[in-house]
Amino acid sequence: MAFCNKCGASVDAGVRFCNKCGAPILASTLPPAGPAAPATSTTPAASPVPPPPSQGGGALKVILIVVGVIVLIGILGVATVGFFAWRVARSTHVRQEGDHVKVETPFGTVESTKDPEEAARNLGVEVYPGARVLKEGAASATFGAIHTTAANFESDDSVEKVCEFYRAKFPGAMATTSDQHHCTIVSNDKKNMITITIEADGSGSKIHIANVTGKPDSTKPSSD
Repeated sequence: MAFCNKCGASVDAGVRFCNKCGAPILASTLPPAGPAAPATSTTPAASPVPPPPSQGGGALKVILIVVGVIVLIGILGVATVGFFAWRVARSTHVRQEGDHVKVETPFGTVESTKDPEEAARNLGVEVYPGARVLKEGAASATFGAIHTTAANFESDDSVEKVCEFYRAKFPGAMATTSDQHHCTIVSNDKKNMITITIEADGSGSKIHIANVTGKPDSTKPSSD
């Protein structure tokens, strides 16, 4: 606020003459001017320099590509296995007549039976005289060139007597073990592997016979 030098009345800022007495207002009584505005530089501001690209982005891309390739290979593998299994299932045929089952696959034919009498006939091993065939454990199966037959029997004779009978039938057996309650005979040649196990059963004995043989090729002419 400025004051008149003559009458002392207050005058508004910027007024050159007193409103009361009309005297001129001296410049020394005017309020100080505000700070001068800073000069504006005409030099253009420098553009900010962008930061260098991060190396982590490139590594992440490589990882994602590798994961994508692995997933793609897995999908192709599953699709291939599924297609193969579908073709096998479509080409497989199962036929059953009583205890006889025949399965035809692209890899060969599987035939099996649980008929104890048929299994005993297919053993290719002489059954102990007077032995009775048991239904449990009887099986006969053929897969390609391999034929497997197994059958169980029971006898009123002792383990020792039955074991002596089969020892005489297979004098060249590759392994023979026996005691009072158990006897095992294993015979092996180029086409057959026969295993005979005899175990005590009360006063009698139980006999298990298994024969694994290569199925002969019927297309080859027989030599006389």
